[in-house]
Amino acid sequence: MSDPYIRNQVEFLVRGRYALFTDPITRVGGEKSTYQLPTYQALKGVIESVYWKPTITWIIDRVRILNLIRTEAKHIRPINFSSDGNTLSIYTYLSEPAYQVQAHFIFNENRPEFEKDRNENKHYTIAKRMIERGGRRDIFLGTRECQAYVEPCKFGSGDGFYDNTGILDFGLMLHGIDYPDETGREMLAVRFWRPRMENGVVIFPCPSDCDVALRRDVRPMKKKNFMDFSGLEEPALQTLIKEVEALELDSGTLRDL
Repeated sequence: MSDPYIRNQVEFLVRGRYALFTDPITRVGGEKSTYQLPTYQALKGVIESVYWKPTITWIIDRVRILNLIRTEAKHIRPINFSSDGNTLSIYTYLSEPAYQVQAHFIFNENRPEFEKDRNENKHYTIAKRMIERGGRRDIFLGTRECQAYVEPCKFGSGDGFYDNTGILDFGLMLHGIDYPDETGREMLAVRFWRPRMENGVVIFPCPSDCDVALRRDVRPMKKKNFMDFSGLEEPALQTLIKEVEALELDSGTLRDL
């Protein structure tokens, strides 16, 4: 079921005990309730935890829902920063989520400083190897407490709970976030859409194809600068070097220590 026209497409299975793809509407009262489906941004975060470079931008093509969509409420005592104490909230999580994901990457044209790093085969090979090893960084589904695990898979393989359920609509939900690094605009924005699941599979539109009427600017933001790091010229590192040199520790002094 891979798209033969996308050469760098990867497929993986991500699963965990819980997931929390927060619906922003439910956060007003200090409590969180999950969407029924994973958001585009959450799945993009998963593959970016597996492998990411500023040279590339991951595009989520589609997701297959394997298990029954089931929620579980938990009583949580988050920190109440306004009163320096704890409060009581109820968070609603997805229970036993499991998804097959298909994604590919494109080169980030808004990062001309990394043009020499645009080696498609290199990034594709590393991405596949990182999927086999479970990712470079911790994987989680929606929020940090929802630990998840990644492994290679063949998209469409095995049985899924919604394989023969036809078309299901899920109303308006968050699609993803527009960052200046990827859009070229010095503005942080959010995208919404109306997902439709057909026989357990949700096909995501590219961020650029989302309805403009369902896009909202949040606040001005500048893209991150990765070129400021100057190695040994870093002030903090230079200070450390001077402190070490001031000690003038010869081999005899080190032996005494």
